[in-house]
Amino acid sequence: MFCKNCGAQLNENAAFCVTCGAAAGQGAGYCHNCGNAVAPGAAVCLKCGAALNSAVPNAAAGVNGAAKSKIAAGLLGIFLGAFGVHNFYLGYTGKAVAQLLISVLSCFTLAIVSEIWGLVEGILILTGSANYTTDAKGVPLQQ
Repeated sequence: MFCKNCGAQLNENAAFCVTCGAAAGQGAGYCHNCGNAVAPGAAVCLKCGAALNSAVPNAAAGVNGAAKSKIAAGLLGIFLGAFGVHNFYLGYTGKAVAQLLISVLSCFTLAIVSEIWGLVEGILILTGSANYTTDAKGVPLQQ
């Protein structure tokens, strides 16, 4: 995690930057994910692709501020895609509920549709396709 005000690296639990004194999450001059300088008003960091509109950068991340695993998401999509488990994991609840309902409400006769959907998404996640590199909050997936 980096200070959005000066770009200095911060401790995961820091409330303030020890370099400039700004509160964590305050400022807009630097990316919270990689520390790269960003243009004023930019929505995405051009270096790492992280969304810049979050006031508290690690609040969107997974448990204990850790990013979601790309491998876990891909494997969940491949093996449990019919139930949308990978989309629940990544925070895409709308797609996840759709996949789950297609499978369950059809008494599993249309589960093959959701499974193919999940298989394709799982492969796209593992290959790092452009639309599958972040979770629902814009936090980049880790290797």
